[in-house]
Amino acid sequence: MSGSIIFLYCIAVAIVLVYVPFLLVAYARVNLGTQALATPRAMVDKLPAYAQRATWAHQNGFEALMIFAPAALMAYVTGVNSTLAVFAGLTFLVARLLYSVFYILNVPLLRSLTFAIATLCSGTLIVLSLDQAR
Repeated sequence: MSGSIIFLYCIAVAIVLVYVPFLLVAYARVNLGTQALATPRAMVDKLPAYAQRATWAHQNGFEALMIFAPAALMAYVTGVNSTLAVFAGLTFLVARLLYSVFYILNVPLLRSLTFAIATLCSGTLIVLSLDQAR
């Protein structure tokens, strides 16, 4: 497998990771009954605390994906093929998974640390891509 194709796989996995916290949200909504299923956005305040945090982790996943996906595509298109770039792509995935776990478990310090690591990974891919394109 070519080194740069890993970035396409990373994007696919990152998309899946956005929805992992939502599994807990869905579980909590089902437990609230049919009203929660009919008006899901109105029910956030009625969800248990862990499900509220899972909702926020899910929403933050979209925000992180909006930066990571273009960064990974930049790396793919420019042919970045360094160990550092692959490490950044894979580390992003691990950091985002842990971000959701720490958010749901309400561990703010580790949540913030994994957020920073994931953001640094996206930034690394952008810088490496711009350097490669130059």
